[in-house]
Amino acid sequence: MTDHTAPQPSLASQSVFDEWPLALRARFDGTLAHANDGFTASLCAADHAHRVRTALLSAGELLAPDARTLAFALWPSSRTAQAVIATGRATLAFVFDEAFYQVHLDVRRVPLDDVPLACFVGTIESGEVQRVGYARLTNGIGFELTDTQSALARWREQLDWLKQAASAAA
Repeated sequence: MTDHTAPQPSLASQSVFDEWPLALRARFDGTLAHANDGFTASLCAADHAHRVRTALLSAGELLAPDARTLAFALWPSSRTAQAVIATGRATLAFVFDEAFYQVHLDVRRVPLDDVPLACFVGTIESGEVQRVGYARLTNGIGFELTDTQSALARWREQLDWLKQAASAAA
């Protein structure tokens, strides 16, 4: 007996990476070219009690100085920063290019003098991209700036600190 059913297209696809895809590297290049589009990423880290701590980060708080690295800044007293410091691990999750991304990072804190934020530099352990054939992801957690000039000024300063941290970590 012959099966005459047409093959079903895959409803989902998943791919892995250990280097930033070029479009993402351009997004995290520190130029703030897309600063006002509402892009938000969720940085998660589990503490020693296995509670997941989350910080929402945007364009001025993420920097990819090379193909395998991500620098980011958190308030040092935040539970997320404390979890990252304690475990040296974090996961960045976001929606980009109609797909869901999850990037697992090995992270270390890079202390900088006279910087009020905790700066971290992480290396991609693995990244995953997930897409489905029946729908396009259009956004994840998004934001709209209420004081654009002030936010951009603060982000430029933070990106300068992240560039220092990335250089110090190299």
